[in-house]
Amino acid sequence: MSQIKKILITACGGPSSLSFTRSLRFADPDGEKYTLIGTDCDPYNIHRAEVDKSYLCPKATDPSFIPFLRKLILKEKIDFLHSQPEIEAYTIGKHREEILETGCRLFMPKQSTVELLRDKWLSYKAWVDNGIQVPHNLLLNSPDDLKEAFDLFGKDIWIRENIGAAGKGALSRPTFDTALNQINQNDAWGRTIAAQHLTNKTITWQSIWHQGKLVVAQTRLRHNWAFSNRSQSGVTGLTGIGEIVSCENLDKLAIECINATDPSPNGIFSVDFTYDNDDVPNPTEINIGKFFTTHFFITKTGCNMPHILTLLAFNEYTGGYNIINPCKDGMLWIRGIDVEPILIHKSDINIKIKEFERLIQDLQEKYC
Repeated sequence: MSQIKKILITACGGPSSLSFTRSLRFADPDGEKYTLIGTDCDPYNIHRAEVDKSYLCPKATDPSFIPFLRKLILKEKIDFLHSQPEIEAYTIGKHREEILETGCRLFMPKQSTVELLRDKWLSYKAWVDNGIQVPHNLLLNSPDDLKEAFDLFGKDIWIRENIGAAGKGALSRPTFDTALNQINQNDAWGRTIAAQHLTNKTITWQSIWHQGKLVVAQTRLRHNWAFSNRSQSGVTGLTGIGEIVSCENLDKLAIECINATDPSPNGIFSVDFTYDNDDVPNPTEINIGKFFTTHFFITKTGCNMPHILTLLAFNEYTGGYNIINPCKDGMLWIRGIDVEPILIHKSDINIKIKEFERLIQDLQEKYC
């Protein structure tokens, strides 16, 4: 039997890290391959973790974050480190040599790629330079730029901060005064962008790359954002209902978007698309070095990307390459607060609807 490997997962109580943890447990239900160690900076969230051992840690913005991780890696003899939150993945990548010196493995994109894709303005410019269709964007450095954006886009305007997750700073069709007040309040001039507003139809393409070669990718259509009524923009960063789909044209476009930002990608590249009024998908960002929050959905439908990533990190991957959309189309992942996600096929939805329609028809015949 091979030696059990120790995996360190940061933000272990957060939903995206729980997806990662559950995926590794799914691959190793008896704990014969992995021991899972977790860190979390939140003294409450850490108690939601599903790891073998957890440690409270500093925030990624704290200067002691990397020294703390190094000390913990040496103490626990960690073999591989993975991080899901954007700020932690960015910080770990920036200090990767200090992590690698401990003997701990990482499997991440180049830091220059992380820097580019973390910034939605820089990635937008890379796509424009490579002839990829994207909604027109303007970087807002001053109120005059905001006025120009409203002159250009009118009421059909979308505003968001260029760095951050979960729809940070997003405003959907705001008034000029609303946008001005929010940017002033957040002191976000120079890090906010305005763009042409697209539709509510969004789709994602999650992939793993190894030294320039595509290993595996899966497409997922988003039916809605969970708790969208709690956000002015309707975007919360939390998928409510996701559906497994496949689309050859989208596959090609996603690969073009990734290659436009890194000709030799390595690690996780998760592409977000939003459709325009002509039903053309436009890239809006690439989540770099981390999986989408609901990646356990993809694991449960037949493609365990966290396990594949871990095998790649240890040079133990023996599977194929260029595997695109291996999961069954039409599978739905239905999420909510304080409930376990449900995995069903969309035909199950139609069965319930038809059953309801028959009951209504029976009632009408009886009382009419």
